[in-house]
Amino acid sequence: MLAYLALDPEQSLASVPAYARRAERLGFAGLHVPETIHDSLAVALLALEHTTEVTVRTAVTLAFVRSPTLVAYAAWDLSALSGGRFELGLGSQIKQNIRDRFGMEWTEPVERMRDYVGALHALFEAFQTGGTLRFEGTHYRLTRMQPYFNPGPSQTAAPPIWLGAVNAGMCELAGEVAAGVVTHSTNSEPDHLHNVVRPALQRGAARSGRTTSAAVIASPAIATGVDDAAVAAERQRHRQLLAFLYSTPAYAPALITRGWTDLPERLRELVRAQQWDRLPAVLTDDVVDEFVVSARYDELPRMLAARFGAVADGMVLPPLRGDSDAGIEACVAALAAQ
Repeated sequence: MLAYLALDPEQSLASVPAYARRAERLGFAGLHVPETIHDSLAVALLALEHTTEVTVRTAVTLAFVRSPTLVAYAAWDLSALSGGRFELGLGSQIKQNIRDRFGMEWTEPVERMRDYVGALHALFEAFQTGGTLRFEGTHYRLTRMQPYFNPGPSQTAAPPIWLGAVNAGMCELAGEVAAGVVTHSTNSEPDHLHNVVRPALQRGAARSGRTTSAAVIASPAIATGVDDAAVAAERQRHRQLLAFLYSTPAYAPALITRGWTDLPERLRELVRAQQWDRLPAVLTDDVVDEFVVSARYDELPRMLAARFGAVADGMVLPPLRGDSDAGIEACVAALAAQ
């Protein structure tokens, strides 16, 4: 099972090169770059510039707040710069953030993402061949690419496109048009991957005539560290993060299907009242036990293989703290051997 390392969303840009080199040195197959308070493409550039082997995948770049053409330029450059080590992960984001945080128009996300990926493929083809750019979809229309604005062919292949997905519709689209899907921490439980994600990917692949299903990179909530005290501290951090995430309606089904039907509204009431510090107390230990894998580094490979081996092709491990590199390196090697 391939192990990917998550980059801390709050990590400073100045610290990214050393962090990326550390991920490469510890044997991770790739680095996952989030997008919260930094531009994911800028962070990916730093990580790629200072490494030579590790894959760098955005997880995920927000698509609908950017022109497909600008994303295509950046992805094309990053792939060429790195010799093909860059992979473009795209996500839709929720309606409230698109409208109220970015001031952009919101439309139904699955079909818009289908258009977006189609536009990117058309742009990549025009870059590589120098041919006419023509993509006319419901949401995007691209018909102009003069030679002056065309970056020209690359010796590396167009970067693979991955989709961040929570529910079945976006997973089906990933099965149709993407290299794989990166799951969200609120919907990465084995049952969800087996019953929702995998079947949706297969339906999408069948619809487009693909013979192989898209890959699944699972991003479960993991509380880990070199000792039990470190695990306990990470577990509490995840309790706080998940309480915030589950206040979002799009992620609430994970609670509702398990019988915690009142929790989403209780969390939303606290958010509406701006009582952020009270959110973690709503998620009791039994809820945290259900969604958070809690284990020391030496225990983690066995536990992850048992829970996810049949449903995931790769696993995203949480950001590195001040932990022992020896313990992390052994964990990554053990996961790869599963």
